Amino acid sequence: MTRARGPRILKGALVTIDPTDPTPRVIAFTYNPSTLKRSLQPQMVGGEDNAQSSAVRFTGAPAQTITIEIELDASDDIGSGKSAALQYAVLPQLAALELLVYPALAAVNEAQKQLASGVMEIAPLTAPRTLFVWGQKRVLPVRIASYEINEEFFDTRLNPIRATVTLAMRVLTYTDVSADNHAYFTFTAYQQALNTIAGQATGSTTPLIGVDSGGL
Repeated sequence: MTRARGPRILKGALVTIDPTDPTPRVIAFTYNPSTLKRSLQPQMVGGEDNAQSSAVRFTGAPAQTITIEIELDASDDIGSGKSAALQYAVLPQLAALELLVYPALAAVNEAQKQLASGVMEIAPLTAPRTLFVWGQKRVLPVRIASYEINEEFFDTRLNPIRATVTLAMRVLTYTDVSADNHAYFTFTAYQQALNTIAGQATGSTTPLIGVDSGGL
């Protein structure tokens, strides 16, 4: 007997790539967030009050912030007797997410060794590349802007059984990085994908929704 199979659900994820190790590290969401909030602030000059500018001009790509809530729950894994959940509950997932906002400890120790050996100036530590992956058409280079954790229900070791992580991410665009930065090309690919998708709604044979084109 052949069983009916439901649609394959893509999981959202955060992917990090350390400057010293090209192997990507994937943090896939156990449950996709039910909501995703995006805020875009246009980067333009001209058109301000009393400016009398001849034109409104772009100064770069819009500043975009993405906020999501990631839900973690070890109840099922604890109930099924999985050893990691029994010992740590959701701490491993929390640790993986939290480390996104820490410099690598090996780099911190190396910088301290250089200071101890007499190096007078140490450059700021390079953060890993971080990508927010939300489907095939939305892969965005991001910088973690804020990280908030709400822990609930604790086991006998005080490990949280449930937790909600609120992540706010600032999207990096070609305005923010140099042309030889990986984020530059990742964001241009994202914008090209936007162009392709938008063409499905604004093609020459498709009227703009709610707009009388005769008055344009």
